[in-house]
Amino acid sequence: MKILIQRVSSAKVEVDNITIGEIKVGFVVFLGITEGDAEKDIAILEDKILNLRIFEDDAGKMNLSLLDVKGSVLIISQFTLYSDCKKGRRPSFINAAKPEIAIPLYEKFICELRKSGVNVQTGKFGAMMDVSLKNNGPVTIMLESKNGKIV
Repeated sequence: MKILIQRVSSAKVEVDNITIGEIKVGFVVFLGITEGDAEKDIAILEDKILNLRIFEDDAGKMNLSLLDVKGSVLIISQFTLYSDCKKGRRPSFINAAKPEIAIPLYEKFICELRKSGVNVQTGKFGAMMDVSLKNNGPVTIMLESKNGKIV
């Protein structure tokens, strides 16, 4: 599993010009799923999302977590995180998990993150989405998990 975290002051996602998810301070998490991903990957990445200290404290140091700032999360399914651009000019997405594998893991990811008590908003899996965000910093972090470990 890959996640791209963007620290935001606000963000929203629209499908067919209708806002389906919106947050204030927090993270936009772009979630990519590949073959072989499992629930143990969800657990390690969710722990990172909740506890990664990339919000500034009163001294201006990145020292606070999402939980500390009572932030929200907007989760967007993003199969293109597994694009392969080694050959030619058009990316291959063969490394992205098929929907029958990805959808249950995407839904489990959302469910487990909601159990933490943070406000979780989402896009719509497989839909054409318009994501608007105000990246704060800018701060962007890429994480990948394999076999329940960050790689």
